[in-house]
Amino acid sequence: MRSHYCGHLDSSHDGETVTLCGWVHRRRDHGGVIFLDLRDREGIAQVVVDPDTAEAFALADKARSEYVLQVKGRVRPRPEGTVNPAMPTGAIEVLGKEVAILNSAATPPFQLDDYTDAGEDVRLRYRFMDLRRPDAQARLILRSQMTRLIRNLLEEQGFLDIETPLLTRATPEGARDYLVPSRVHQGAFYALPQSPQLFKQLLMVSGFDRYYQIARCFRDEDLRAERQPEFTQIDLEASFVEESDVMQVAETLVRTLFHELRQVDLGDFPRLSWSEAMSRYGSDKPDLRIPLELVDMDDLVADENFKVFQQPARDPAGRVVALKLTGGGARLTRKQIDDYGSFVTTYGAKGLAWIKVNALEKGVEGLQSPILKFFDAATIMRIMERLDVRDTDIVFFGAGKASVVNASMSALRSRLGADLELYTSDWAPLWVTNFPMFEHNAQGELTALHHPFTAPVCTPEELVAAPAKALSRAYDMVINGCEVGGGSVRVHQQDMQQAVFKVLGLSDSEQRDKFGFFLDALQYGAPPHAGIAFGLDRLTMLLCGTDNIREVIAFPKTQSAACLMSQAPGQVSSGQLDDLHIRVNAHSQASSGKSGKTA
Repeated sequence: MRSHYCGHLDSSHDGETVTLCGWVHRRRDHGGVIFLDLRDREGIAQVVVDPDTAEAFALADKARSEYVLQVKGRVRPRPEGTVNPAMPTGAIEVLGKEVAILNSAATPPFQLDDYTDAGEDVRLRYRFMDLRRPDAQARLILRSQMTRLIRNLLEEQGFLDIETPLLTRATPEGARDYLVPSRVHQGAFYALPQSPQLFKQLLMVSGFDRYYQIARCFRDEDLRAERQPEFTQIDLEASFVEESDVMQVAETLVRTLFHELRQVDLGDFPRLSWSEAMSRYGSDKPDLRIPLELVDMDDLVADENFKVFQQPARDPAGRVVALKLTGGGARLTRKQIDDYGSFVTTYGAKGLAWIKVNALEKGVEGLQSPILKFFDAATIMRIMERLDVRDTDIVFFGAGKASVVNASMSALRSRLGADLELYTSDWAPLWVTNFPMFEHNAQGELTALHHPFTAPVCTPEELVAAPAKALSRAYDMVINGCEVGGGSVRVHQQDMQQAVFKVLGLSDSEQRDKFGFFLDALQYGAPPHAGIAFGLDRLTMLLCGTDNIREVIAFPKTQSAACLMSQAPGQVSSGQLDDLHIRVNAHSQASSGKSGKTA
């Protein structure tokens, strides 16, 4: 039906007769001549229809915004003075000779351009319309280009594209599973995969030594701007490799994406151990564009009478840190300082102490802060010396449980970087390595920091004897404070895997029940192997310059895991529930505010 895309036309097509198909982006009637901006996924072309072509003119006169048209005409240069250099097709126009209205359109629910002021809920309700906007289409086109590059690169390096099941068994990977009831096996459930982890390891056991998959994954967890209940991973695994081998492949992949799609050279990927990242930045995914670091103060304040600092400084699970903002004393108002104090409370902090440096040569008299009266003057000056402060600097303090201090002060660091535009570069990638094998959850139980199939840096006996001290062979790639990929060397020996399960509190019978097939596979010559998984959605988000993952997914869910367009999740009939041997609690259904039958 068409010979060219609208956005592909340029001066090289001068004089050619072309057939275009697309949507009316804008219609203008200038003194009897009708101008139609016709839009398709590749761009916009200006079509001019004169009254000389009566039939075409009459149809163009009927056309309105978002009508679907087919136009046949001749490409010609735009008249002098009307060239639009802001448009790729701005040097030419199409003189329309034939116009066909392929479909009419109701008035759009919102303006379909980059400047729409429609709320996100409205855009998601009419997502099929929202996706017509040029910026929305550009994001999905870039996403498609990414997956093509990824496939080409990995296949050139010998990786095989192998699919793994979507209906599988529930495994403990840190989030709740989406469960699928079985009709055939009464009372039994499948789980949608949180990742293809076990299957890709089994492929290594099977002898497919280089695997990759662009895999759909599902996690029933609380959502944030960078998370979705269903998401896409760039998943890869290789046998007979070490950490450095996988990291090199991963770096090459990400460098290629940034270079080919954004003409960006990411530069070096520095490596930080987890302990160093937490010490210096309070985060295992620090944004290295921000030149601010946390400095420990425990030793300087442990003997002071100020209990807010003294107690956490003496507590092995506590921490007292300082964050110096050069010139911040001159840049920030008291209201802004108070606002930052309120900001850190959302991360569990009780407040934000600060000292402003007005005239350092005057000693303590040249400082300004509500907490100065609680400290010995010599201690205050030792703090200032350690931080190497200058006049107009301001110092923020965090004190309390180390987990709260790290969360609140790393968030403050990121907030200051954004608010005050402190970034020293556009892009800052890094690797974070040597993670702890386990962490304590809210109930005080040990859980795997990455997942229970990550190899520790110790023997099985050492792991069981001192699990809290064990490090893992895990590595995360971070770009601009966003974790874009995580991987590890995997456990490939049965005794080590059983030791990990034992630390996590799984009895021998529970291990057999949940992972018997996997433990069996490990005793049949499982090779050493390692891998990594990238979040395709997060990588796309970074490359598109947006901070909302929903903007780079064709049909995303809301933060309540709902699809406003299709109204999913929804009720099902009693007959469907009977087939699945399920009875819905009537009270739960009524409280959901949705109508439907109960079984």
